[in-house]
Amino acid sequence: MEKKIKKVVLAYSGGLDTSIIIPWLKENYDNCEVIAVSGDVGQGTELDGLEEKALKTGASKLYIEDLKEEFIHDYVWPTLKAGAAYEGYLLGTAFARPAIAKRIVEIAKAEGADAICHGCTGKGNDQVRFELTIKAFAPDMKIIAPWREWDIKSRSEEIDYAQAHNIPLRINRETNYSKDKNLWHLSHEGLDLEDPANEPTYNKPGFLEMCVSPEQAPDKPEPLTLTFEKGEPVAVNGEKLSPATIVARLNDIGGRNGVGLFDVVENRLVGMKSRGLYETPGGTILYKAHEMLETITLDRDTMHYKELVSKKFAELVYFGQWFTPLREALSAFVDKTQETVTGEVKLKLYKGNIILSSVTSPYSLYSEEIATFDEDEVYDQTDSKGFINLFGLPIKVRAKLGNF
Repeated sequence: MEKKIKKVVLAYSGGLDTSIIIPWLKENYDNCEVIAVSGDVGQGTELDGLEEKALKTGASKLYIEDLKEEFIHDYVWPTLKAGAAYEGYLLGTAFARPAIAKRIVEIAKAEGADAICHGCTGKGNDQVRFELTIKAFAPDMKIIAPWREWDIKSRSEEIDYAQAHNIPLRINRETNYSKDKNLWHLSHEGLDLEDPANEPTYNKPGFLEMCVSPEQAPDKPEPLTLTFEKGEPVAVNGEKLSPATIVARLNDIGGRNGVGLFDVVENRLVGMKSRGLYETPGGTILYKAHEMLETITLDRDTMHYKELVSKKFAELVYFGQWFTPLREALSAFVDKTQETVTGEVKLKLYKGNIILSSVTSPYSLYSEEIATFDEDEVYDQTDSKGFINLFGLPIKVRAKLGNF
C-alpha cells in the first residue's frame, strides 16, 4: 500500500503553473501540507510578493533561497569553460534546474517531506532536469508532476482554474507566453512564437526585458574589456567582481547594445521540435570573449578535441544529466585545458554585434616572429617540402593505382 502523502515540497515560481498547483495539491492529496520553495537564481522582481501569494493560496510556508552566486560559479562557469552550447542555445534554463532542484531536495529532507512536486509540462525538458536531480540526491523520494495527472489541457484552462479559485496572476490570455527568467537569460515560448513563420515582435512594448532590439541600440559602439583567470571571468573593465555581479553587469551592457537575442527551433529531449526566443546578453558576450582567448592559449589538438567534448557536455546539461559521472569527468578534462586560459579580451559592442578589438595573454602561443610574412630567422620554409611529401604520400600512392 502506497504511503499517504502528508507533506509536499513544491518547486514554486509563482508563475501560472505553480500558482494553481498549491490548491490543486490540497484538493487531490487529502489537504496535505504544501511547503513552497523558490530558488533565487536571478528572477529579480518576479519574487516580489511571492510569500504573501504562496500563503494566501494554501502553502504553510515559503523558502526563498538565494542561489545566485552558487548558480553562476558552480553551474554556469563550468559550462562556459567547456564552451558548451546546445544547437546554439546557451543553456540558461538547463543549468539552472539542477541548482534549484538540489536545494529543494535538501529542504525536503530537512522538512521530512513525503514528496516533491514540480510544475513542469509533460512535453518539456525541465521535467527531466528536475527529476534526474531529485533521483541523484533522494532516489526514493516520491515525485508529483500535476501535468501528468490532472485533466487540464492548456495554459488557457490553467487561467480558467486560477480565476475560479481567485488566484491572482501577472499575465493574461494575450501576454500568456511561457517564460523562464534567471540571471543568465530570459526565454520566451508559446503564442505567436509557436509558428516559425511569425517574426518575433521585438519592438512591441514589454516583450523584450533584458535586451533592446539591434535597431533600437545606440549608434555608437561601446568598448568593453574582460579579464579571465583559468577560463573564468574575474573583472569587467578592470573592476574585479563576483561571478553573479559580472553577469548582471554584462547583462546591462550587452542588453542596451542589442546583444544576445537568439531565435531557434530546437530539438527537445522528448523528441519534438520547439521554437524558443532567448535573451542572453551577458552570456553571449562571455562566450565570445572566452572563445577568443582560447584561440591564443590552446594548442591545436587540444582545441579541436575540446570542440568534441563541448558538444557532449552541452547535451548532458540540456538533457538534465548534470549530476552524472560523465559530466564530472568532462569537467575535469575542461579544467585541465583552462589552466592557461588567462588574459584580457577587448571588444566593441554595436547594434547586436560583438567585435573583437584585441586579445592578450601571458600564456599566448601566438608567435609573431614565426607567423610573420616578413623576413624571419626561425622558420625554414624549405622544411615544408618534406612535410608535404610525407603528408601527401597516401594520396600519391593511391593515385598511381589509377582511377576508381
